[in-house]
Amino acid sequence: MEQDVKKTEQGSNETIIEVKDLRINIKVDEGILTTVRGVNFDIKKGETLGLVGESGCGKSLTSKAILGINDKKCKASGEIIFDADGLGRVNLLDLNPRGKEIRSVRGKQISMIFQEPMVAFSPMYTIGAQINEATLLHITKDKKKAREISLDVMKKVGIANAEKRYDQYPHEFSGGMLQRALIAMALVCNPKLLIADEPTTALDVTIQAQILEIMKELQKDFGMSILFITHDLGVVAGMCDRVAVMYLGRIVEIATAEELYANPQHPYTQGLLGSVHKIGTKNQDKLFSIEGTVPVAMNLPVGCGFYDRCTKRVDGVCNVYDPELTDAGNGHRVACFACTGCPNAKKGGKADE
Repeated sequence: MEQDVKKTEQGSNETIIEVKDLRINIKVDEGILTTVRGVNFDIKKGETLGLVGESGCGKSLTSKAILGINDKKCKASGEIIFDADGLGRVNLLDLNPRGKEIRSVRGKQISMIFQEPMVAFSPMYTIGAQINEATLLHITKDKKKAREISLDVMKKVGIANAEKRYDQYPHEFSGGMLQRALIAMALVCNPKLLIADEPTTALDVTIQAQILEIMKELQKDFGMSILFITHDLGVVAGMCDRVAVMYLGRIVEIATAEELYANPQHPYTQGLLGSVHKIGTKNQDKLFSIEGTVPVAMNLPVGCGFYDRCTKRVDGVCNVYDPELTDAGNGHRVACFACTGCPNAKKGGKADE
């Protein structure tokens, strides 16, 4: 279903977080999986950045690297610069993932909503006790005050009869109500940055719309920034200020939501948008299908990762040089030689060897 592109003012020019050349390798029996390959983006205060891509492209690994909660087999390099209270501008990758400094950031200044709420909550403890864990750790040691704070946030996310719900267990909540509780747990410490990893995937359309509306309202109230991770382009249209499209561990296009939907340039982005059902599409009209499959991120050849699936590829260029994000105007950047040309080819050099 086609949705209106969000048309709101972006946040201030103050950059909350900046990811620079993030790379994540995973050692497996067969070799090294290069799951994230030089990701770059920033998020400004009050801004929502959408990170879009199909399953396995590295979206969740990127988000978890920010919090330092990836499996220890994941080796990350690059920089994740965060404007942290008490620490200043710090590279989060330099911090001990189990140290005191990262714990002062994780959960308090940066929070995360995970994909599946039934897995995020322990069945052994009440909802209130689990929300209160962050409240007691980061805000106050006074249990009575902590309960009041937690109840207040539960009410803000639309949990009816919060006093009763506070003492109930996860199995007593519906899927939509459990997602609200998960949002409450993420927001109870008033974070600077909220990472929402596929927050509405398991919900029906009606509940999904309610959850997204709650997130937008709370963003205004708290003044926070959001990294919104999804594969649903319809959700992105109504939720995000800017959108970064990710493929095979790299960002291949980034622009404002309005610009991206009006003028998609990368063939992969065009394919994603072409595969979405739109109002007015006739029954006999076929949706666009991207041919081929995503390569395994191991021993990848030099060149564009989308080369084998691209209908606009240029032999001798796209399979020889690695495209970098290049300015295409209107704050629009794209990593595609068919869109921007290949200055490296003219120079006889290879980008990112």
